[in-house]
Amino acid sequence: MTVLEQPGAYRPAPPPAWQPRTDPAPLLPDPEPYRLLGTGADLDPELLGTLYGHLVRGRRYNRQATALTKQGRLAVYPSSTGQEACEVAAALVLEERDWLFPSYRDTLAAVARGMDPAEALGLLRGDWHTGYDPHEHRVAPLSTPLATHLPHAVGLAHAARLKGDDVVALAMVGDGGTSEGDFHEALNFAAVWRTPTVFLVQNNGFAISVPLAKQTAAPSLAHKAVGYGIPGRLVDGNDVVAVHRVLSEAVERARRGEGPTLVEAVTYRLDAHTNADDATRYRDDAEVETWREHDPVALLEREMTARGLLDEAGKARAHEEAEEMAARLRARMNEDPVLDPMALFDHVYAEKTAQLREQAERLRAELEAEESAEDGQEGDER
Repeated sequence: MTVLEQPGAYRPAPPPAWQPRTDPAPLLPDPEPYRLLGTGADLDPELLGTLYGHLVRGRRYNRQATALTKQGRLAVYPSSTGQEACEVAAALVLEERDWLFPSYRDTLAAVARGMDPAEALGLLRGDWHTGYDPHEHRVAPLSTPLATHLPHAVGLAHAARLKGDDVVALAMVGDGGTSEGDFHEALNFAAVWRTPTVFLVQNNGFAISVPLAKQTAAPSLAHKAVGYGIPGRLVDGNDVVAVHRVLSEAVERARRGEGPTLVEAVTYRLDAHTNADDATRYRDDAEVETWREHDPVALLEREMTARGLLDEAGKARAHEEAEEMAARLRARMNEDPVLDPMALFDHVYAEKTAQLREQAERLRAELEAEESAEDGQEGDER
């Protein structure tokens, strides 16, 4: 008697709603990155204007945040310059009730979702646990460990579906994150449970200094979806309209209860990995300049100009709004925050553990002792 012949043995069986797939073609990702700009496709002028405004502000945001690191106002900043199309599209395709799960490079997506630009940088400044309230705009904490937020996105989406909530979770990750076990676990559970989750991989060519060719032998990262039995889409990550359309379709599909989608956006990080990285050690200037010719801001600007939807006055207005945002951000970041050391123990658990309470009391005693000593010293000086 074999194991499967024993009474009560596990026998793989499809879920009740499963139907045999007669044509496997829909599971195969696009053979070439999907594009819309420059193809003559019919595009919504209002959407183009909205996307353009966000892209211009996003580019200025990246430059301002990078400058703040040089001024010592930020500890580190992982710039998304060159990847703004992915950041903006990911934020704008979601409804208010949906959740965004960003990685450490996705502060711009959080800002495009409506978050205060200064609050989005709180974690990178070292001010607070997350720097913002995740529930206010439904943006999960920026995830520095690679891909650990992906299972969280699946869990939230699964819980929402069990509760009957009409919620979609969109999780962002870089190509390096696809090499992590959390990526596999998240996609596997999402596929099995058919969760309303969209995975956006921003393939910018490098996991810090490791090129994609040394991470995978797959034809594309979108092909990885095939192994999980879910659709994979390949899109030009610098074509903001194409990214917006592909993600919109994936979000709508998830909301209809048809399960997750893996989207690979082929893009490029024009700046170094962070301000602490020397990108010249693993790529040359010629490669960077080649990608500058495919700049997402310039691509959309040329398209709108050619369609008669953007003139010099329109460009000037967009850049003025971006400069105003940058000025407000500088002013906020130049203010020294007033921090309460006791807040270190807040928002760790719903109820403090015994260990946290003990640590909090120890710190409180130390702070009171320091304050008493300072008061005594001031009294002696008087």
